Amino acid sequence: MPSCAFAVKFSRLLTGRFGVGAPCAAVRAFSRFAARSQLHSVEGTGALTGKMDRFGGVTVNLDEIGLPADISEGSFSSLLQDSLLQWKAEGKVAVWLRVPISLSRCAAAASTHGFTFHHAKHDHAVLSLWLGEGESRLPGFATHQIGVAGAVVDESNGKVLVVQDKNKTKNAWKFPGGLSDPGENIGATAVREVYEETGVRSEFRSLLSIRQQHNHPGAFGMSDMYIICRLSPVTYDINFCTQECLRCEWLDLAELAKTNETTPITTRIARLLVHGLERGFQHIDLSMEELPAVYSGMFYQLYHRQLPLKLKP
Repeated sequence: MPSCAFAVKFSRLLTGRFGVGAPCAAVRAFSRFAARSQLHSVEGTGALTGKMDRFGGVTVNLDEIGLPADISEGSFSSLLQDSLLQWKAEGKVAVWLRVPISLSRCAAAASTHGFTFHHAKHDHAVLSLWLGEGESRLPGFATHQIGVAGAVVDESNGKVLVVQDKNKTKNAWKFPGGLSDPGENIGATAVREVYEETGVRSEFRSLLSIRQQHNHPGAFGMSDMYIICRLSPVTYDINFCTQECLRCEWLDLAELAKTNETTPITTRIARLLVHGLERGFQHIDLSMEELPAVYSGMFYQLYHRQLPLKLKP
């Protein structure tokens, strides 16, 4: 039976029993009844359930605990209040609350209990509340974006692949690149971005440099890591993306190291690559080795100068 119809019948029942003025009492009684019904529909308890972590905190995912889809802000606030009392009694130091966008009203309710936004993704937001003593020791969310460029060097003629971005105030030569996708290794990003922008296929060889910059206007005022990799060409024909690039050419490295039509970082890396061509890339490369992580079944990528053979395991 729809809740409105039930409220009307409940109101008539109380009116018949208690006389004039009972409809208001009926509405209040029904509201309390509905709130209690919503609270007790969560796994039959009056508290939220969550996963405990090794740091003494609890994470509650509102998508997974069986909340009614139409739960009201007030009902959730009451449920959260009871839960907070329980967690404090248990000595929990923090609460992480994952709120799907369909239950955004629950974020508003949580804010009245001291929760603040920690981070958000496309379909949910995560709020946090420190329950421990003293100032919050909760870690901040990731604050960096990772940009990766690929310097594709043709060792047979000393040329490197460069582009000029479209719609820039200064059309300087630079190495093709873009932002790394979540879960994507930087070498894979460099190879992908080079192909998407220039049509040239390549292979990852090494890491050349890392630039760190804060308050970056292109990163929503956050910090930016810009990584340049050395790549080797597999194909050579250029078929550049006209939506992103104004020009794309194979330029002589020595010329790129001297020209004023480039950026300071491109000039510096061009000089580094010239040194590598002349003395050997082992003097400039940070090679990559994949090693097993302490987490079972996982691996990480380690970048460093090559060790002498006698020091390798």
